[in-house]
Amino acid sequence: MDGVITKTAAVHSLAWKKMFDEYLHYREKAYNEPFREFTHAGDYLSFVDGRPRYGGVDAFLKSRGINIPFGEPEDEPGKETVCGLGNRKNEFFNKVLEEDGVGIYDSTIELIKQLLERGVKVGVATSSKNCVLILKKAGISHLFETRVDGIVSAELGLKGKPEPDIFTTASDNLGVKYHRAIVVEDAVSGVQAGRKGNFGLVIGVARENNMHELKTNGADFVVEDLSEINVEDINKLIGSKLGGK
Repeated sequence: MDGVITKTAAVHSLAWKKMFDEYLHYREKAYNEPFREFTHAGDYLSFVDGRPRYGGVDAFLKSRGINIPFGEPEDEPGKETVCGLGNRKNEFFNKVLEEDGVGIYDSTIELIKQLLERGVKVGVATSSKNCVLILKKAGISHLFETRVDGIVSAELGLKGKPEPDIFTTASDNLGVKYHRAIVVEDAVSGVQAGRKGNFGLVIGVARENNMHELKTNGADFVVEDLSEINVEDINKLIGSKLGGK
């Protein structure tokens, strides 16, 4: 969803930076640790992008050698636990969402409508626990036959990306075999999940000038925006992939 359907990836990145920089400044004072800011290219894309919220917190902290209790999802925002920090990030994210609304990628919506007109089933699979709110604010909930998000994942005990669970579950819900399903992702962890799930086609959307990273981590084909392909192109790509096997 974020970065493919809706223009919320940048909001997530800013919310993560605000939360982590706040926490790292706290550690500088409390534990006399040198402050090193949270960066978009080095930290967000490497450890957080596409992962479930608490998984992103845990991965980043481990990259800095920081070990704190995992805590509980009900932890107060900002509590010094993985869940507390994740909940603090979500506070920042929801505040921006409320103030600025949700932008969508028109080219993605156009492609989805083309697919639906041809009888192709479309679902949304995301690590976000804000999926329902975001799709509702964007006015596009009706386009998706199934939703597998962070809330559903928690209920079903699904593993987050780079494991393929959210995509396989969405395909199961749609009644579509994995080798006949297409995964569209902008995160490295997402294309890795697509490759692990042995899906028919994995399309990478390089919003971050990261074509090479998406290609080498599992994308069969990479574009900068979905306006660069249409349904006919997708059919050709699948045919080419199958022909190469």
